Amino acid sequence: MSLLPAIEQETRSNPDATVIWLHGLGADGHDFAPIVPELNLPAELGIRFIFPHAPSIPVTVNGGYVMPAWFDILEMDIDRKVDAAQLLVSAAAVNRLVERELERGIVSRRIILAGFSQGGAVAYQVSLSHPQPLGGLIAMSTYFATSDSITLSEANRDLPIEIQHGLHDPVVPQTLGIRAAEFLKDRGYAVAFRTYPMDHSVCPQQIGHIAEALQLFLAR
Repeated sequence: MSLLPAIEQETRSNPDATVIWLHGLGADGHDFAPIVPELNLPAELGIRFIFPHAPSIPVTVNGGYVMPAWFDILEMDIDRKVDAAQLLVSAAAVNRLVERELERGIVSRRIILAGFSQGGAVAYQVSLSHPQPLGGLIAMSTYFATSDSITLSEANRDLPIEIQHGLHDPVVPQTLGIRAAEFLKDRGYAVAFRTYPMDHSVCPQQIGHIAEALQLFLAR
């Protein structure tokens, strides 16, 4: 399988950690790349940020319009009918990026997945099913689309998870973020759940919490 095209940024030479950050529907890797300097991470942290581009596919709820998407959105109630087949194809492509980081010498526990909206649904699948222990998961304004079908990896039972959601999100309702958090907490995962007075977006306070989460994950 060929690698997804992606933007890469390194906070210093010879990084020893990686964050793979997945964008939302209709966006691309450029969407979150500008956030790296805003994180104001300590200079000594060496992180490679990878922002992959999703393939362009027809999206049913948008009249079949072709746009970047990790999987098709079949109905406006996004959690009712999920294009699980394409989501798993995207998860396999992201897993190949994880494998490439391992080949580059990054220890699995220093590989973190982050995802916004659709990208977060893929990040849930990748991180919670991966056969090697990963460093953490940041799920932003998203939902656990494959919670009913995923085979949870024993290697990632202690995966730290940060879930962040807007209180006024009209695209992915907050209830879906809560549902994901409760699903994981019921199964013993360490979950932090935060909300912000925003819609389907990212806010400055949240960026600070993302920076804190990354440092906490990498200090384990």
